[in-house]
Amino acid sequence: MKEFRAFLLTTNALALAVGVIIGAAVGKVVSSLVGDVLMPIISLAIPGGTWREAKIVLSSHTDAAGKVVENAITIGAFLGSVIDFVIVAFVVFLITKALLRPAPAPATPATKTCPECLETIAAAARKCRACGSTV
Repeated sequence: MKEFRAFLLTTNALALAVGVIIGAAVGKVVSSLVGDVLMPIISLAIPGGTWREAKIVLSSHTDAAGKVVENAITIGAFLGSVIDFVIVAFVVFLITKALLRPAPAPATPATKTCPECLETIAAAARKCRACGSTV
């Protein structure tokens, strides 16, 4: 048990597990946002609201029960998956960008060094206080 605990703590396996769990939860929220909020709005803009059912029928035949069986390329489902992926990736990008802001640039130093005597002086100074040389 000690060896397993050491493995979890030293290899960051626990942090990876937490990241995967949080990622799955965020993925569910983003998928719901896409499926329940954004896609109905997008479907209004695309003519023929059932565009996800679009297909190219390659062949069709009737089975023994009298049901028509089609061999088709479901292009609408594929395009829907691609659109879902792009929207999910964009939302994850926005969330990541909002949470991981870059650190502010370091402030300019309030002091500088005199080139003659190497004394530290104020950044706005025009003469060194130690040696009197012009900076």
